[in-house]
Amino acid sequence: MFDSHVAVLLDHAVALVNALTDGEARGRDYLAPRGPERVAAVDAAVPHTGTAALARAIDTEQADRLAVTARSMREVFRAVQEGRVDAAAEVVNDLLRDTAARPRLDRAGGEDWNLHFHGPDDSFAAGVGAGCATALALAVGGGLASRLGVCQAHRCDRVYVDNSRNAARQFCSTACQNRTKAATFRARRNAAG
Repeated sequence: MFDSHVAVLLDHAVALVNALTDGEARGRDYLAPRGPERVAAVDAAVPHTGTAALARAIDTEQADRLAVTARSMREVFRAVQEGRVDAAAEVVNDLLRDTAARPRLDRAGGEDWNLHFHGPDDSFAAGVGAGCATALALAVGGGLASRLGVCQAHRCDRVYVDNSRNAARQFCSTACQNRTKAATFRARRNAAG
């Protein structure tokens, strides 16, 4: 499975894709926020911990840049879901190039050394984008691409990372899983009677 640092970066990728890309969520149309609402969505998607807390200057420009990155990250999840791992790898390579991802050890305030995938002077959007791109590269290139998924519930295209032991996750949330089970039950009941 993923180490804790990669898992956090993949969580950021999922949260950004789900918050910043249009589509469907839990049976309803989803229109990603724009303008100041997009800034708030980015702030909510990337918690104020660790690397994300450093140089946290999120403005409309930074949020817009992360929305572009999120659309590309969505393509990675979609390609993997459709069994197009080569296409996913190409998008990940583009993300790595566009975010200028590069490994680097940094130390802040006398703390232990931490691995980052961006420079100390990069913007918040560049840092978060580079970290997410690297985490997706580690998943796709590390034999764990099948752990990236798109919700299989009707009218939902939100993404997730499957951290289950048996790699059987199919839904972005318990709500979508329950919606699907209820719809299947109703369909069986209607067919029987």
